[in-house]
Amino acid sequence: MKRIGVLLSLIAALLAAVAIAGYAWAFPSEGFYERSGDIFDDWEICRTKAFGADGFYQITERGFRPVIAFESLGEEADLAYSLGEQIAAKYPDPIQRAEAVFRFVRDRVKYTPDMEQTGNEEFARNADELATAIVEDGIGYGDCEDMAVLLSVMYKAAGLRSAIVLVPEHTAVLVYLPEYNKATAFFELEGERGWVWAEATGRNNPLGWVPEQYRGTEIAAYEILAEIPAYEIPTEGVAPLTPPPTPMKAVAGTGEGVSHRPFSFLGIIGLLWFMSSFRRRRRR
Repeated sequence: MKRIGVLLSLIAALLAAVAIAGYAWAFPSEGFYERSGDIFDDWEICRTKAFGADGFYQITERGFRPVIAFESLGEEADLAYSLGEQIAAKYPDPIQRAEAVFRFVRDRVKYTPDMEQTGNEEFARNADELATAIVEDGIGYGDCEDMAVLLSVMYKAAGLRSAIVLVPEHTAVLVYLPEYNKATAFFELEGERGWVWAEATGRNNPLGWVPEQYRGTEIAAYEILAEIPAYEIPTEGVAPLTPPPTPMKAVAGTGEGVSHRPFSFLGIIGLLWFMSSFRRRRRR
């Protein structure tokens, strides 16, 4: 009996290891290849690095551009975009629609660090990869940038304006809902007030809740367009690997009002330093 118990324990351990391995690589791997220790997709976007002209967020001294979102927009629109369209058809009211998209991502994506999933300190998924996991398995796994990219694409598909925001140690989404009275703060983007914070990383977070540290401060943002701008259209399926064409847009918001100031070059350098420091801390 003792031998049988040991054997059963070994079998259970083996099955658990197999399950973990399958879960760790539960995203589409077609078109991925390794170069100089980093993983690239067939758009030539580096999935394991946010910085630089080939990074998935293209963070440079001039600004940032979440180029990975382009893989699910325009002619490349697929499952994630379709899910957003389905929600739009079900909820004609824009506020109900915005809340439904938010709940879809918040409730169906479990926050999971990249290292735990893939063994990489960083690994970004595009919106369709995460959407595929949700549809096939009922749940997806990802961290803040994975949720932000999926949210932004689904919002655009649902007919709502969205922007990805970048702050030290974090990224999230803004959705344009100037009449949303449940928001704890409104943000101003390029002089336009009415943007609401969408923080899907917490299972109990409501749409419009803003972490205290991001109120009343300048925040870098990039509005996601439903169609890829002409200067950003890929050639033969390869993403443009040039620095962002314009500086970061600035967003500032508080609970009682908003203010707006240009995001200075030194401010951008400071943000990049914070982000790089965050990556160093994650390695420990």
